[in-house]
Amino acid sequence: MKRILAILFFCIIIALAGPAAAKTQFISIGTGGTGGIYYPYGGGVAEIWSKNVKDVRAVAEVTGASVENVKLAHKGETVVGEVMGDVAQAGFNGTGKFKGKKHDIKTLAIMYPNLLQIVTLKKSGITNIEQVKGKRISTGSPGSGTNFMAEAVFKALEIPLDSYKDSRLSFTESANALRDGTIEVGVWSVGPGTSSILDLATTHEIHIIEFTSEQTRKVIDSNKNYAGVELTGGLYRGVDKAVPTIGVWNVMICQGSLGTDLVYNLAKALFEHNDYLKKIHPSAAYTTPENAVKYSPIPLHPGTVKYLKEKGVAIPAMLMD
Repeated sequence: MKRILAILFFCIIIALAGPAAAKTQFISIGTGGTGGIYYPYGGGVAEIWSKNVKDVRAVAEVTGASVENVKLAHKGETVVGEVMGDVAQAGFNGTGKFKGKKHDIKTLAIMYPNLLQIVTLKKSGITNIEQVKGKRISTGSPGSGTNFMAEAVFKALEIPLDSYKDSRLSFTESANALRDGTIEVGVWSVGPGTSSILDLATTHEIHIIEFTSEQTRKVIDSNKNYAGVELTGGLYRGVDKAVPTIGVWNVMICQGSLGTDLVYNLAKALFEHNDYLKKIHPSAAYTTPENAVKYSPIPLHPGTVKYLKEKGVAIPAMLMD
């Protein structure tokens, strides 16, 4: 009798747990390396979704960043990715490093702006970006948005890509290589106040190379996703004055085939728990419904469109799927 009751109890547990477990949607978020902002930001988003979206379990994954995240989302190895706007547009249109293959991605949200931060040590004497010729540098890890942007900027400034020795390191590796003297210039495209540069500046005198007005014009003319911006002075030790540089918005993309209701719920939770995300990183202050329509370089996912319409946000026709 006890055995029969035990079997019945087990069957009841399976019956109750089975359907619930079957409904769980696992969301993987492609971020970047641990030395930038993508990873902690993605971790905060994963917490928000796991706690506030029914039957969703989300996790942030370390990846090669923007270019890789577009490919991963397209293939379904992740379904959400953090990507620089220029890379998102190239992936959606199948241009540049995506070699004529259009990728199935849409915008879920706009994150925050990246600033191009080209770092050297003061003792190097390097003060102009064109001095990278003949130098040992790092333009960011392969598959990253930093590498994508650095090469695009160098091309716009007519700096041949074979005129320097490129180690293509992650943010943390670039900071260590500058510290050790194995490279002379490191490139970051990241939200300002990033940990790897902050750490480097605590032990070494750094210099962040500024763009001249003519250089800025050439870069902006080459890509409409770029804008002339200033890196605020005082963010890094020893960099007291504002530094003219180039900016680009970051995009949270998702697989285009994701269901409308799922993406609606993800967008709703993301925007409506932004206060928590800002505690993870202040750059999340830019993650707003208004910025989603103002800065998205590719069409919005229908789930995001549904949420934005609900909030009364006007959506340009070019961003509608």
